[in-house]
Amino acid sequence: MIHPLCQSLIETASPRLQDIQHSFDAYQQACFVERSAEFFALELCGEAGELANLVKKRWKGSEISQDRVAEEAADVLIALMNFCNASKVDLGTAVAAKLAQIKPSK
Repeated sequence: MIHPLCQSLIETASPRLQDIQHSFDAYQQACFVERSAEFFALELCGEAGELANLVKKRWKGSEISQDRVAEEAADVLIALMNFCNASKVDLGTAVAAKLAQIKPSK
């Protein structure tokens, strides 16, 4: 049985993610050269690595601004959207299906 809060999240997030993904696709197609899914997979890994590196530095005691973390998190989302579009992955549907499988831990 799906937790009611999870069900609400699924019903809310899935269509919104689909709309956002379509908007990213339109922007990417209008403003940038076409790239392969493999390119965007590598870009996603690179951006996630940059985010992780900032978090690691922060964890070790360096002062890393929230703005820098937010900028890298935004890069990760953009790369993920581009990868999903290039791969023909409907992220809203995929997230909804994954959320339905997750078992709450408390």
